[in-house]
Amino acid sequence: MFYRRKITFIAILVLALAVGISSLATSAKNEFPTDKNRTQTQVSEPLNLAVLVQDDLISQVGNELGVTREFIRSLPSGSRVMVGYITAGTLQVRQPFTADLGKAAASLRIPRSSTSASPYNPYVEVSEALRSFSASGKGRNAILLISDGLDTSRGFDATSSGHTLDLERAIKHANDRSVAIYTFYAPGVGLTSRSRLAASYGQNSLNRLATDTGGKAFFQGTTGFVTFDSYFERLRRSLNEVS
Repeated sequence: MFYRRKITFIAILVLALAVGISSLATSAKNEFPTDKNRTQTQVSEPLNLAVLVQDDLISQVGNELGVTREFIRSLPSGSRVMVGYITAGTLQVRQPFTADLGKAAASLRIPRSSTSASPYNPYVEVSEALRSFSASGKGRNAILLISDGLDTSRGFDATSSGHTLDLERAIKHANDRSVAIYTFYAPGVGLTSRSRLAASYGQNSLNRLATDTGGKAFFQGTTGFVTFDSYFERLRRSLNEVS
């Protein structure tokens, strides 16, 4: 009898300890969530999205392909995505608009990160990409432009920041087609990676492009490089705010 009581007591003690440890683990899990446990904002409505990447951005941008692909694949069913690269004065369309989000995500490649791929400015190619949006298409239209925003087509004149001819045209064309433009700033291998003034000039232009088309610009500081993780989370929230 004594041994039975002792065994029962030990069993209850072990069970209590197990429950206590489980509760502590759950509490810790909730207080310090792992990547798998974090909730991620999802875009609520389908959209037609063109992802444009400037081809002469610094090599660290290549490290952000994973999170960019994840964003594309996470778009709601019914979305259509186009992927293009702005390189040396031309728009290289890697993937025309498609509802196959996996295919669109797979078409992303590492930027060339070379001055040989530098455009005079990204805004001529933005206007070109805008022609790909169907006037009779369903759903909201948006562009995600990943660029340094610098326009040197008529020389590096900081006084014209945010007011160049090609930027004005891109804004007009976007508004004519009801396309909101969202921008991620990243420095290029040329001026914007060496000059704070050039970086500020580019960011000012990207901000104007986004603000005047109903989108939003994302950047942080004029030196170094910030990963896109927080940008995409804020982009999702911004897209939902206007849905």
